[in-house]
Formats: sequence, structure tokens, C-alpha cells
Amino acid sequence: MSTPKVGLLFGSFNPLHTGHLILAHFMATHTDLDAVWLVVSPQSPFKVGQDLLPEKVRFELVQAAIADNARLKALDIEFGMDLPNYTIVTLDALHRQYPDHRFVLLMGEDNLPGLPRWKDAARILAEHEVYVYPRPGVAASEVSTHPGVRVVDAPLLDISATFIRDCVRAGKSIRYLVPAAVEKRIEAEGYWRS
Repeated sequence: MSTPKVGLLFGSFNPLHTGHLILAHFMATHTDLDAVWLVVSPQSPFKVGQDLLPEKVRFELVQAAIADNARLKALDIEFGMDLPNYTIVTLDALHRQYPDHRFVLLMGEDNLPGLPRWKDAARILAEHEVYVYPRPGVAASEVSTHPGVRVVDAPLLDISATFIRDCVRAGKSIRYLVPAAVEKRIEAEGYWRS
């Protein structure tokens, strides 16, 4: 049996939106990845505010949104880790938990220039592939020429969680911007309504 190759999409998912889902599903079905795991980031003690939903709620929203997609999985592995958390620590924990898997980092082109400043960036690039998806209006970075970095011709999506939260606050529809299960829960719980 071959080694499963899993893409890791990290995010606060506050809330998860259709851009995240299109990207995750595209990566899971249009590349050599077997699956994509959405790693829900915990609440940073430095970013405490009413804008960020509790981590458990964000995790449940991701689970609800991807329940019918066998290629996608939600992970809360970072919730019990020390803060601030570093990607390399999560990768090491995943390798201990799933020693037979190969993990690939998925990241937007806008985040790629900052990768060399990450904790143990050289080790991340030496031990893991990085699949980069384009961002509207973002120029290619010199990091994209690294042999472990692959720029994937994925759809350009310009949906943001900030835009969705602003829509909710303004009483505007978020239909089709977020999965139906997420929209239903946001409405039922009154998230981001003042």
C-alpha cells in the first residue's frame, strides 16, 4: 500500500467559507494529494477579542461543512499545544501520530515570502513539500523557485472571512459565500451581530 500524501491547510476559519472549500477540494482532486486536512488554529492569547469565535465552534463549523466529503478532514490537533504555536511543532506531532503519512503544506502566494522567517523554515522546506495557490494581485516570490515548492494552477479566489463577518454585521446575505451548514449556524447563534 502506498504512503498517503495529505495536504495541510492551516487557518482560523473564522468562518470557513466557500473559498476555503473550493481550494481544499481542488487540491485534493487536481493534484497528487490523497486528501486535505483543515487544521483549525487555536485562539492566540495575543488576539483575544469578540471577533474570533471560540475554537471549538470554529472546529464544529468546519466539520459540519465537510461532513459529506471523504477527501477532506477537520483537525483540532493544535488546540492542546502551547501558544504561540509553530507549524514545525504541529508537523512533528502529526508525524508521531501518523508515521505512515507524507504531509504537504498548502499556502497562499501572499504568505510564501514570509516562510523563510518561520521557526525552523529550512527544516520545513527540507522535510516537506509546499504547494502554493495563487492570490489575486500577488507577484511571485523568490521562495517559489525552491525545489520543494510547487505553484499550483488553482482558481483565483478573493473571498475573505473579514468580508463575510462584515456582511453579517451589516445584515447582508452570506448565502453561497459560506456552506449552507455554516450559514444556518451563524444565523441561529447570531454570531457577529452586535
